[in-house]
Amino acid sequence: MRNKKFDQPKAGLLLIASPRFRDLGDGLNRGTYHERKMKDVEGILGWLHELDVIFSGIVYTRENIQTTMDLFFKEKVDFVIAEFLSWSEDFAWIRFLRDMPGIPILFVNPAKDRMIFEDTLDEDDFIDFLCAGTLVGSLEAAGSVPRIARKDIKIIMGSREEILSQVVCFARAAKVRSVLRRGTAGLLANYNEVMWSTYVDPYNLFTRIGPELRFISYSTLADEITAVKDEETLSYQNELKSAYRILEDVDDDKFFASVRASIGIAKLTEKLDIDTMVFNDIDPAMFKLIGLRPGFYHPSFHRNISVLVPEADIGAGMITFILKLLSGKHVSFIEPFHIEAANNTFAGGHAGPNDHSDPDFADHVLIARDVRFAKTSYKYAGAPFAWYRIPEGRKTMAQLTEKNGSYRLVCTLVDSLEGKHLFASYSHSIFRPLIPVKELFEKILNIGTTQHFAIVDGDYRAELSMLAEIMGFEFYQIDESK
Repeated sequence: MRNKKFDQPKAGLLLIASPRFRDLGDGLNRGTYHERKMKDVEGILGWLHELDVIFSGIVYTRENIQTTMDLFFKEKVDFVIAEFLSWSEDFAWIRFLRDMPGIPILFVNPAKDRMIFEDTLDEDDFIDFLCAGTLVGSLEAAGSVPRIARKDIKIIMGSREEILSQVVCFARAAKVRSVLRRGTAGLLANYNEVMWSTYVDPYNLFTRIGPELRFISYSTLADEITAVKDEETLSYQNELKSAYRILEDVDDDKFFASVRASIGIAKLTEKLDIDTMVFNDIDPAMFKLIGLRPGFYHPSFHRNISVLVPEADIGAGMITFILKLLSGKHVSFIEPFHIEAANNTFAGGHAGPNDHSDPDFADHVLIARDVRFAKTSYKYAGAPFAWYRIPEGRKTMAQLTEKNGSYRLVCTLVDSLEGKHLFASYSHSIFRPLIPVKELFEKILNIGTTQHFAIVDGDYRAELSMLAEIMGFEFYQIDESK
């Protein structure tokens, strides 16, 4: 099956109408109830043009609802958009709530500014009056949601235009859920024993979020690196040389070794069909075996909609992948270093692999020695890496952590500030939050998380909020002052 990462969100469309009204209005100027509802359907399908919509027709009968559920299941829709086209008998809806396997449902209730009729003295107007009874249908339908105890339904109301933005946002979040449930994470090669707070339960990861976790040995990575041909290594090295400025103290042989290792981890990720490669890049065993940590973020990660994150933090890997899916952009991995309260800023960044591959910001990258390991006895001590100054602009900063088997998603907005490279061996930037910086981190500390965050250009708080609701995460959006 084609990987859903590359597809549009797939929505099942459930439109319910009354079989008792279906043939009313035969011979009238504006047609029957059914003909008028079909015009509504045409408008709804046009309204949802951004989605891959699965629709089997208006649901009037018990047979219709079974056909619809079977089709939704067969097509593996990411979520269902449900709407009552007027008042209707609720037998189809209750069957759907009872029998449809667990899936996010968006129950939409469009409201018109005004009706096209003033009274119902004319039969044509009376049929339009029946067609307009979406509110009474929705009120009837809503009563069955708590009685059947479906918890995967979100109810929204507004104009079609107001609802559309929420539908698209919900669709993105629902697609992320689908991708995660089919996804694979790789842990290379073990948890980070100097950061116990980053440990997660693989069973909970699979049952509550979705990805299967595969444990991958350093020897497997070493074999993949060894198999990389010199010609391929030289080709990628030349690409890097042409794209980025190289500092004078970079050793070319160690540069070559770092490039080869970077290709190796990318090939391993692709070969094992890993979406989120979580790399314990500070384990001495890895340095002893391979002699360095790969220093470059191969463009195949962006091409394959996959991510590579350091320090064996699986929760941080998940939020990095989630932001990748939501945005389609290049996502950075950071930890806040320190606060400068006088400027209302904090410094943040991270050593190890970080996505520097955005061609629009090649001038933000220097190829520099990894001085953190330059004085060690490892074979390629000081091998270079892509030293990245995270680009300026407004960013979504988010993290995902485990709490006693459940998960917490924290997000906020920050501005990355323009500036020079400051912190050797760390891709980084200086950030200014929208609220006082001390207040931001006081709130995060009180929630109780870890130090790792993903960061991406743009505002994805609405999508993250809907994803948290769909997935059952605790959600904290920090964007208001006390």
